[in-house]
Amino acid sequence: MNISLRALRYVVATAESGNLTEAARRLNVSQPSISAAIAQFEAGCGVQIFVRHHAKGVTTTIAGTRIINEARLLLNHARDFGQNARAMADEVRGEIAVGCFWTIATHFMPSLLSGFAESHPGITVSLDEGDQQLILDALISGRTEIALSYEFARPEEIVAEPLAELAPYAVLHAEHPLARRDSVSLADLRDEPFILLDLPHSRDYFMSLFRSVGIEPHIAFRSRAYELTRGLVGHGRGYTIQNVLPRTQTTHDGGRVASVPITDKLEPVRVVSLQLRRQAPRPAVEVFARHLKSSFSAGGVFAPGTLSPRRTVR
Repeated sequence: MNISLRALRYVVATAESGNLTEAARRLNVSQPSISAAIAQFEAGCGVQIFVRHHAKGVTTTIAGTRIINEARLLLNHARDFGQNARAMADEVRGEIAVGCFWTIATHFMPSLLSGFAESHPGITVSLDEGDQQLILDALISGRTEIALSYEFARPEEIVAEPLAELAPYAVLHAEHPLARRDSVSLADLRDEPFILLDLPHSRDYFMSLFRSVGIEPHIAFRSRAYELTRGLVGHGRGYTIQNVLPRTQTTHDGGRVASVPITDKLEPVRVVSLQLRRQAPRPAVEVFARHLKSSFSAGGVFAPGTLSPRRTVR
C-alpha cells in the first residue's frame, strides 16, 4: 500500500477539525478531494478511520486514533526532512511542539526559550501548556514530541530524563509569626488553614506529604490556579506548599508572602523531560532535549531546592 503525505495531511486535518468542510477550508482544497482521499486511504489499509455523522461531522474510531497519532509523527519527520534538505547547511532547522506543566512554564520557560532561540535560531518552538494529564495525553497522541514536567503518573510508554529535584516549601503570609523562622514542620502548621493547588496528580502529591507525617490538613480553599493560591496566602487566608518558587515574594495583586523550608523529611518533586519511548526523536527535538539538560545542570534556570529561595525583605 502506497501512502502519500497529502493523504496523511487530509486525515490529520479532518481529525483535528471534526468535519470535512473545515478541513477543506484549512487546507484550501475541495471537500470532495478530501473525502475521496480518505475513502481511498481507508480502503487501502482496511481500517475505518472515521465514523461519518450526517450534518454533524466525523468522529475517529479507536483504530483511527492510533493511525492519526502515527500520521502526525510521520508528517513531523517529513517536514524536517524538507526543511533540512532545502537548507543544505550544518544548522539544524525545524519546528517542534513542546509540552509544559503550567507552573513550570511560568517560572522556567521564559529563560529556556529565550536561550534556545539565541543558540538555535533555525528551530521554531510552539508551547502547549497544561496539567500533567494533558501533558501525557499530548505526548501519546503526537501533538507534542517532548515535554518539561514532573514524573507524576508516568506510563511505561513515556520515558523520563531527570533534570532537577525540588523540595517543598511552606508559603506563608509575610507577617505570619512562623514566617520569621528559618524552618517549620508540618506539625507547626497542623491547625492553620491550608490552600491546596488542586490539579490532577499535584493534589495527590501534596496530600501524600501530610500522610507521610500522619497529619490531616485543614483544607480551607482549593484552586487550579497557582497564582491564586499565592494571592490568598498574601491576603492572610492560609498557607500553601510549593516546590517551584518565583524570584519575587510579592503576589500579582501586591500581597507579600514568605517561603520557608520544611524540616520534615518529605519527598521532593522531580522535574523531568518526557518523550514517547517508541518515537525516535527528530534532530530538532534532540537539540532541545540537550538544551533542557544543560540549562538545569548548569544552573541556567532558577531551581528552588538546589538554590535557596529569596525570603521576604523586611
